[in-house]
Amino acid sequence: MNPRHFRIVALDVPSDDEKKQWFFQRYIKQLPKPGELVLFDRSWYNRAVLEPVNNFCTRAEYDRFMEQVNDFERMLIDANTYLIKLYFSISKATQAKRFEEIKSNPLKRWKMTPVDEQAQSLWDEYTRYKTKMFAKTNTDITPWHIINADKKSAARLNAIAHIIQVLPYTQ
Repeated sequence: MNPRHFRIVALDVPSDDEKKQWFFQRYIKQLPKPGELVLFDRSWYNRAVLEPVNNFCTRAEYDRFMEQVNDFERMLIDANTYLIKLYFSISKATQAKRFEEIKSNPLKRWKMTPVDEQAQSLWDEYTRYKTKMFAKTNTDITPWHIINADKKSAARLNAIAHIIQVLPYTQ
């Protein structure tokens, strides 16, 4: 794939200005141009799971997101944007093992965040919000594709295969 037509977006914590804007605004700026592929390393769905569990958003912000997200995604589809929602699912045991590997490797320790440090103890709360997210946002127009990610290499291949299957392209 030509790297000029491919980007990965991993947004940082919103700035003070971004916090005052419509929630989806910071993502709209990152959407693909025609012929471009953009992968979001995490997406607006942080608002559905990570943010409420860690008290990074208010209940009203969470509720507003859950009410708007399907309409937002429908607008993207109506504008001829392909939206593929992938959820990489790992087991609690695999997460614990990966975190231990990260903590014990001096080259990877930087990856561990305070949010990660609490993830195992908040597992059930994450699961509760994840279940609510799927129930509300797994639609016919923008379905979720859940990938077992306990084995990273297999998960990556499954993601690539799904993207290739969904996107129309000519060789």
